[in-house]
Amino acid sequence: MATATKKTESFLQNDESFLLEQRKVKALEKLANSVDALTIWFEEIDKEEWSQRIQWYLAEFHKLVPKEEIVEEVKEVK
Repeated sequence: MATATKKTESFLQNDESFLLEQRKVKALEKLANSVDALTIWFEEIDKEEWSQRIQWYLAEFHKLVPKEEIVEEVKEVK
């Protein structure tokens, strides 16, 4: 009886690990589809228009960063 119980537990663990692997594969496929959709979107955007927009956002971000932090970062790089 003990071997039958061990085999049953072994089969249950194998089934659980198999189901877990299936879930992992499905999740990775969803992630891959999302990344693929983003890639296509990035390829199709008007880069000239976005270039100006990105420059504006970076300039706004630069205005928000205190000057002291910028100086400290430059010193750490050197």
